[in-house]
Amino acid sequence: MPSLFVTTEELEKALGTPGLVVVDVRPKLEFIAGHVPGSIQTVWRDFSDPYSDIKGLLDPQTSRLEEKLSALGIGNENRVVVYTDPFDSWGSEGRIYWMLSYLGLQNVQVVDGGGVKWKREGRKTEMGLASPTAATFRASIRPELIVLKDELKTLVDSRAEGKCLESHAVIDARSPKEYNGAMGPGIPRGGHVPSAISIPWDQFFNEDASIKPKEELQRVFRENKLTEDQEIICYCTGGVRSAWLLTVLQFAGYSKVRNYTGSWWEWSNDASLPIET
Repeated sequence: MPSLFVTTEELEKALGTPGLVVVDVRPKLEFIAGHVPGSIQTVWRDFSDPYSDIKGLLDPQTSRLEEKLSALGIGNENRVVVYTDPFDSWGSEGRIYWMLSYLGLQNVQVVDGGGVKWKREGRKTEMGLASPTAATFRASIRPELIVLKDELKTLVDSRAEGKCLESHAVIDARSPKEYNGAMGPGIPRGGHVPSAISIPWDQFFNEDASIKPKEELQRVFRENKLTEDQEIICYCTGGVRSAWLLTVLQFAGYSKVRNYTGSWWEWSNDASLPIET
C-alpha cells in the first residue's frame, strides 16, 4: 500500500500517469478558477443520502454511489489522489478519502498541504471545467470503517454501565465550544456524546497546511489516553471533520478507527439519545 499522504512534489511528477485520478473537492467555482492540471471535481455532499434531512449520512444506495464515482472516472484499479484547501475545507478531503476507503478502493491518498501548498510553491494550475472519462467502479464495502446511530447508542449504554471502558474510545472532532454546548443550524440540543473525548480536528496542520510530523500526532493521541489496540469512533456535526480525524489517526498508526457519519446532526435530533454538556 502507498503512503496515506502524497507530497505536492510527488503528485506533480505523477501527473499524466495512466490510471491516476486527481480529485479536487473544493466548490466548483474555486475549481474553475484554478486547479491541479487534469483534476476532476466533486464535493462530499454529492454522496449524501438524498432522502434524509441528516446530510452527513452517506447515501445507503450503493448502486448510486457506484454510478456517480464511475461517471467521475474513478474505477477500482485507479490510483486516486484527493486534495482541497485544508484551512477552508472543514476536513472534506478526509471525508472523500474515508468514503472511497469504505467503498473498497485500494489505492487512495491525500495531498499533503493540498491546494494551499501547491499554490504557495508556484506549481502549475489550469482553469475551467473538468472532463472526466467514465470508468467502472464496483463497491466492496468495509463495514469496519463506519458506525451507525444504533450501534453507537449500544456502546454508550454499555459504557454507562461500566463496560467497554478500555477497549473503545469515542472522539468528538468539533471545536471545544461545540463540545461544551454551542449550537449551530439544524442542531436542537447542544453538548456531546456521553464519555466522548474532545480532540479538535484542526490542530494537526503546519503553517503551510501540511500535516504535522507523525510523532507530534502520536503525542496528542497518547495524551488523550488513546492506544493503538482500541476501537476508536470519531464524530463531529456531519461526519466530515471526523473523517479528517480518522485520516490523521490512521496516518499516526491507529488502524481500528470508524466514522459516525450521522454525527451530531443525527444524535442531537433524536430526543431519546443521551447527551452531556
